[in-house]
Amino acid sequence: MDRIVWSEEVADRAAGVLLGQAFGDALGAPYEFGPPLGGDEPVDLVGGGAFGWAPGEWTDDTQMAVAVLETAEDAVRDGVRLVDRLDALVGRWATWSRSAADVGAQTRRVLDDVLDEPTAAAARAAADALHERFGRSGGNGSLMRTAPVALAHLDDVEAMVEAARAVSALTHHDPEAGDACVLWCAAVRHAVLTGEADVRVGLGLLPGKRRAAWAARIADAEQRGPASFAANGWVVEAFGAAWSAVVRTPGHGPGYVRSALECAVRGGADADTVAAIAGALVGAREGATAVRSALWAPVHGWPGLTGDDLARRGAALAAAHV
Repeated sequence: MDRIVWSEEVADRAAGVLLGQAFGDALGAPYEFGPPLGGDEPVDLVGGGAFGWAPGEWTDDTQMAVAVLETAEDAVRDGVRLVDRLDALVGRWATWSRSAADVGAQTRRVLDDVLDEPTAAAARAAADALHERFGRSGGNGSLMRTAPVALAHLDDVEAMVEAARAVSALTHHDPEAGDACVLWCAAVRHAVLTGEADVRVGLGLLPGKRRAAWAARIADAEQRGPASFAANGWVVEAFGAAWSAVVRTPGHGPGYVRSALECAVRGGADADTVAAIAGALVGAREGATAVRSALWAPVHGWPGLTGDDLARRGAALAAAHV
């Protein structure tokens, strides 16, 4: 276990993680599947888009993360680990998917296969079969929901790595999806504890043979804007686009929060997912106070929660692991 020094600043940054994700997600929702946006085109919490989202409503990205949050909260209550509750997590996702407005294509195929047997083993088997059938399974759907894993493991990096990979593998067989989740969780954890955004802190947590490739990808993202990652439905490109928006936007505070998330959205295509991923790290670095000041309208979504609910519960989950 790692010794964590809890403070008001750490608590605020922990509260910022899911609030930042929800903000980015809702901001990008109207622009999903669209082309890159120019610097003069407005980006706003107007709702609409392909699935008719209400203004400020978060999408399946944050909805799936809420299920991870709920499962982690139950694990704390029961005195067990998140990885001991993966059957419950798959059950939550399966129930949610029956009425969800949108479910990612890869995730939908897996969950449809386990509706009659919503267990972790069944989900992994379905994910493995999907990979075997198509030869690829590296969509961005596990990265978009991974932030609560970091909050549930502030005190234990090794357990965080295990959980990040395990939660990813429930729907995404590809080890690159697991790598991306490990790197992003490590960065979110580091930002909550230090106020610094650095995705390189997780490189040593990856298998040795894959570290150099990810280091090169990180360096490349720092030289490019989000719009250059046109295939951002792929986890590697979504990771690069999100990190580009986080690291290439200057400043701190509410202005930074808004500019970084707008930058993520302007990349187009899977804009809500890239902005949700970026938002979790932006919120971890800047804290809920800055995110709230950047918001000009409330965010909300399934299952009847507000952004403040996510902030409060995210901070409580983190506090239970210090």
